[in-house]
Amino acid sequence: MPELHVSKKNISKLFSEMQNRKFIIPEFQRPYKWDIELCETLWNDIEDFAANDADSGSDYFLGTIVSYLNENKHLEIIDGQQRITSFLLLLRAFYRKLEDMDQNSPDVIGLKNQIAPCIWDVDKISQIVSDKTKIRIQSLVVTEDDNKTFHKILETGDFLNAAEDNYSKNFGFFKRKCDEYAKNNPLEWKHLCIIILQQCIILPIECDSSETALRIFSTLNDRGLPLADSDVFKAEIYKSIGDVEKRKVFTEDWNDLTQLCRQANITIDDVFRYYMHIIRARHNDSSKEVGLRKFYAASKYIYLKAPELMNELLILANFWLNVNARKEPSFDDGYAISPDARKYFHCLAWYPNEYWKYPVSVFFLKNRTIDTFDENLCVLLKKLISVLFFKFIFSPSINAIRDDIYNAYISIQNMRKWETSISINGEIFFKRMTDEFTSPKISRALILLNAYLNPGQNILIPETFDIEHIFPRKWQDTNYNGWNYNDAQIYLEHFGNKIVLEKKLNIQAGNGYFGVKKARYANSKIATILELSKLSQNDWLKKDIEDRDKKFISEILSFIKQNII
Repeated sequence: MPELHVSKKNISKLFSEMQNRKFIIPEFQRPYKWDIELCETLWNDIEDFAANDADSGSDYFLGTIVSYLNENKHLEIIDGQQRITSFLLLLRAFYRKLEDMDQNSPDVIGLKNQIAPCIWDVDKISQIVSDKTKIRIQSLVVTEDDNKTFHKILETGDFLNAAEDNYSKNFGFFKRKCDEYAKNNPLEWKHLCIIILQQCIILPIECDSSETALRIFSTLNDRGLPLADSDVFKAEIYKSIGDVEKRKVFTEDWNDLTQLCRQANITIDDVFRYYMHIIRARHNDSSKEVGLRKFYAASKYIYLKAPELMNELLILANFWLNVNARKEPSFDDGYAISPDARKYFHCLAWYPNEYWKYPVSVFFLKNRTIDTFDENLCVLLKKLISVLFFKFIFSPSINAIRDDIYNAYISIQNMRKWETSISINGEIFFKRMTDEFTSPKISRALILLNAYLNPGQNILIPETFDIEHIFPRKWQDTNYNGWNYNDAQIYLEHFGNKIVLEKKLNIQAGNGYFGVKKARYANSKIATILELSKLSQNDWLKKDIEDRDKKFISEILSFIKQNII
């Protein structure tokens, strides 16, 4: 059973029991993100508490701190680093104010002696601080450029007014508030110091290991974002690098990776997940998939220590940026992504899960430098669409395609043909698509694929689009010849009644009669829509939907048959 030590402590007690120990903000934590608005909320809450509730003996609860005792007997903070950092800046602002006051005043001496142990190591007897470089907190955050600024503020009580980092701006805010409060409430200012030290309460949760602390944090956290797996990976990589200059290079690479992922609209965790499957492919591993952190931790993070890791992650993230943002690869990237490939990427993007990205990632790292990269990529994408779409139509679950995905990327890695065991019966497929298929999860992807299968569709369809019902979902008997309510309910959701349409045109078309809609359709850049706009008929009837159903399903089936082999 994991061991937990939970207690209720005021600020003074929390730090006074920390002599010869530090709070450590570990490498995997996020940079300090509190802004002046959050600091102002904290200040206003404390000021309001002091004015209205403090005299009654009540407490102001600041929240929890989840930490664990590391091998050096320091407390590594898993949750609460943003609050603790902000509170130390506040206390340093108070101490800085005291440094400007009469140093012979017993009140000033007493308050300094109470605040000092919260910020620095002090003499056990005199409670005097003799070395202000020995601060009680140390930030090791890998991508934080301003760690030295934070430590320097706590050491000196000075900051640059023009500085843009959150440490300087927030410390400056607290210092101004201290000065204003002391000026406007000269008799209450010292009392406010005591309230902060003795009636502001923290609930420290001290764990026996980092794993326990992370688990407790995930359970308790209902504010902000929990730590991502990649935050832990970042720390493990950083700690494995001994050379100072190499650590700087890693920090720069990590910042670049963060930026690439942001532009690609993916997370760093996503890239590590893609890379996990690349590793599995390289080791012919088709076993049951485990969680991301568990996978890397199982080998004691050995995969994160490979010298090629960061370079491959950056290349991989850049590829997904080129795909997701429809960005043309640069000359230095060494590969191209054709319009045909982008059509298939667009269809797969609407598939209900991201498993298809794993074999694509394996293929990319394995083949990105070969001359036939794009040609082979198109073959893979068409086969992925065929296998995944076909299987989802009959069994809409991850379990139905998981083994195929593992088989695909292991075959790609070993340069073998990806064999699939799929039997296609046209009659059953038609019946399933017309009478039994009800899942909306893949309907949009199928309708998009059908639009791209039109030989006249030479350009990419907008990334976001609407599904237009040719015979509208809202209608009146008097306006639509040959339709009644029961027939409409049957035919409305057939594939033969649905088309991909630009959002703006879909709004304009509305619930209009087909003869009216055709004028709007004529403005589309989607070939299927343009064909509809040229029809001479003004009615859209059951037979039109039935005929289009057959054509739609036949084209999808033909595509699958051609590319599933």
